[in-house]
Amino acid sequence: QVQLVESGGGLVRPGGSLRLSCAVSGSIFSIYGVRWYRQAPGNQRELVASITSGGSTNYKDSVKGRFTISRDNAKRTVYLQMNSLKAEDTAVYYCYFQSSWGQGTQVTVSS
Repeated sequence: QVQLVESGGGLVRPGGSLRLSCAVSGSIFSIYGVRWYRQAPGNQRELVASITSGGSTNYKDSVKGRFTISRDNAKRTVYLQMNSLKAEDTAVYYCYFQSSWGQGTQVTVSS
């Protein structure tokens, strides 16, 4: 059974940075893509970034140039480096892998 554990969320001021991690267990990791989603209060869950097994990446337009998704296959972990954070980035961030979701990690951007 696939298990995903996110970490790294928190409270940060506008312009600050956070790095989210998603540790994957229970499945072969290296041959599958991984996605980060987020959901703000009252909004639908939206795709933020994705990375394929080969390392190709895609981003939501509003985070391009600020967020970077990466993966470490040896550690079975995917990361989301978030820089120049804005108030509108405030949301619960979820990792998605092989039809499974993590529990989410809260990111709050506020002065």
